[in-house]
Amino acid sequence: MLKGNFDIPLDFLQTKTPPLIGVDISASAVKMVELSELPKNKGYTVERYVIEALPKDAVIDGNINNLEAVSDGLTRAFKRMGTRIKNVSLALPAAAVITKKILLPSGLREEDLEYQVESEANQYIPFAMDEVNLDFQVIGPAPGNAEEVEVLLAASRKANIEDRVAAVQSAGLKAVVVDVETYAAEAALDQICTQLPGGAIDQCVALVDIGANAINVNVVRNGQSVYVRDQQVGGAQLTQQIQDKFGLSAEEAEAGKRNGGLPDNYESEVLAPFCENVASEIARAMQFFFTSTQFGEINYIVLAGGSAVLAGLDDAVATRTQVNTLVANPFAQMTLSSRIKPRQLQTDAPALMIACGLAMRRFDPS
Repeated sequence: MLKGNFDIPLDFLQTKTPPLIGVDISASAVKMVELSELPKNKGYTVERYVIEALPKDAVIDGNINNLEAVSDGLTRAFKRMGTRIKNVSLALPAAAVITKKILLPSGLREEDLEYQVESEANQYIPFAMDEVNLDFQVIGPAPGNAEEVEVLLAASRKANIEDRVAAVQSAGLKAVVVDVETYAAEAALDQICTQLPGGAIDQCVALVDIGANAINVNVVRNGQSVYVRDQQVGGAQLTQQIQDKFGLSAEEAEAGKRNGGLPDNYESEVLAPFCENVASEIARAMQFFFTSTQFGEINYIVLAGGSAVLAGLDDAVATRTQVNTLVANPFAQMTLSSRIKPRQLQTDAPALMIACGLAMRRFDPS
């Protein structure tokens, strides 16, 4: 691992880590997950998790806009978790990270490999090297060429990392891993793919994360991302529509969306049209996928994010796309500690994909 060019001891792609909890800082909430490993690699146990809401505009476009509000949210979340583990794994939004697969000669010594990576990075990073944190991981032999290795390069501006590190430090926690949200979600998706027929081998699975402000579509095949696209619609739009329709505050609308109690015409006049709009956006993203890749089929759609559990959304997506659609639950085959309420976890699971993937970094053997 390349640890030079770091002012703080973090690795984007670090694998061997101490006990930690996964922490996802999203636009709407702080989400924490703690997993433990069963004996003889028999799977995982969900020990604890928590979702702590953040004030509006505390995080904007993936960037921390109000450090104090985020730090306070982290403090509250950690207190509710009731764990002694203070090491955390964080993630940056994909938009804040430059990733590139490069080919280098095989058999290089570690110091030569680091030098070559930094030299190659200069071609792809539009910032001065002293402004970025850089890491890499050797993926394996290059396809069709045994004399080269494929290397994944990841880099981000230091300011993007330092804001998140400062927030967790203010909450009394220690950041030991900085990952990328896309990779963390893919790690959690692996837990879901094992539940699909044939383990979804040689099949295209679209992970659709419906966030507060955008839908991220990431098509994965055999554990590798083959297509990514964002569509500009999210759960915050539904909250705003509820406010406008029923004259509620943002807090009342959000509570009604999550817990029920809205007027009888909510489902037919607000929720159903919103679900149809989301389904249409997903279908559009799929068409872009078909026209820009060699693949002609998506075999499964996995809905993630806080809005994934909206009543009727999975049916609307399945009907519009004609693709098998399921709501994400990476914990379905894990054991649960006595602290966990199974029904509540099933409701919260789609929003915990990134936090789950980050928590799994504790067990990565590579």
